[in-house]
Amino acid sequence: MPYPEELVAPMRKELTDHGIAELKSATEVEDFLGSDETSLVIINSVCGCAAGGARPGAVLSIQAETRPDRVGTVFAGQDVEATQKARDFCSQVPPSSPSMALFKGSELVWFLPRHMIEGRDPQSIAFDLVQAFEEHCSSKAN
Repeated sequence: MPYPEELVAPMRKELTDHGIAELKSATEVEDFLGSDETSLVIINSVCGCAAGGARPGAVLSIQAETRPDRVGTVFAGQDVEATQKARDFCSQVPPSSPSMALFKGSELVWFLPRHMIEGRDPQSIAFDLVQAFEEHCSSKAN
């Protein structure tokens, strides 16, 4: 059973306040990953490592000069259909939340699982993301 929306709304807002697109349906995920652009999909969660590392790390990373063309988020345990569709695109890795997946078009090119988020500070997580952006993205910040 999903958590009450009033509980998770601030956790969603931590990302959407920074221009990260919320993907709440399978169709939205398919559309988001349906282009040739680079995309980061953040699988959000209510857990402590999402609050202490994943969300702040993601926000820090998208301030880098090189970043994906688009950044979106699904919320595990809340937006069940959207999360499952995002995980379908990451079928070669075990599901975990929080996690982050970098795509070129609909092809997964890099993945940050929960065990690489737990116990790490936002700056370290952002560093990993920025390295992946520099390797796989050509989009420059304005």
